[in-house]
Amino acid sequence: MAQIVSLAEAVRCAVRDGDTVAMEGFTHLIPFAAGHEVIRQGRRELTLVRMTPDLIYDQLIGAGCARKLVFSWGGNPGVGSLHRFRDAVEHGWPRPLEIEEHSHAGMANRYVAGASGLPFAVLRGYAGTGLVGQTSTISQITCPFTGEQLTAVAAVNPDVAIIHAQRADRNGNVQLWGITGVQKEAVLSAKRSVVTVEEIVGSLDARPGAVVLPSWTVSYVAHAPNGAHPSYAQDYTVRDNDYYVAWDAIARDRERFGEWLAENVLAAAGSPA
Repeated sequence: MAQIVSLAEAVRCAVRDGDTVAMEGFTHLIPFAAGHEVIRQGRRELTLVRMTPDLIYDQLIGAGCARKLVFSWGGNPGVGSLHRFRDAVEHGWPRPLEIEEHSHAGMANRYVAGASGLPFAVLRGYAGTGLVGQTSTISQITCPFTGEQLTAVAAVNPDVAIIHAQRADRNGNVQLWGITGVQKEAVLSAKRSVVTVEEIVGSLDARPGAVVLPSWTVSYVAHAPNGAHPSYAQDYTVRDNDYYVAWDAIARDRERFGEWLAENVLAAAGSPA
């Protein structure tokens, strides 16, 4: 059953050095506040998993939290590259970063397999790419019924999944809506989970198309208003486009990034930067 705790306590209890951590959320509901708390608590040697690593993983990588990134696309959406990510891969700063690349479909199916208790998922993707021969979690298989050559991708079962949602009730049942991506699958595939929410309410009402994660599927719920900033939470907050544009210059320079990190994350305990 979910425990409703502070964000600092949720991260302290759920995230450990060396963990595989998935922070999901597509376009909106990206768990920036939780990611910043991971940085503040100084977690190290993390394997970061995310379909679309954007600014939050650029920040975690630049802060020295990550040893490996498992992903399907990386960039500053609408702006350009992730410069802290590039610096780690190209120059090993602040530490070398191992990468494991997949397609979007491959990553989504890995979460589904993990959530379903299966060892792998099967799809027709990856044909003609070099990823099959270079990635230990991708393998070609033959369909036992048709003889067709298919691709298997290993299930992903993170130690911790972290997501942001619009709200939870006082029993720890979580509700999210809008673009929901693979948040549900990430939580169900993980050993532990942290969900930050805009609001804690007495009871959840019906929402067309909403996803509800029952309390028994969630480890920790933390109240974190504006916890998706600079992304947004549909019906609660709006996207901060200026932040994404400004990040390009901040992340290009190691010293400027360090100053930003010290001022906006390390010195800002308990509040989204």
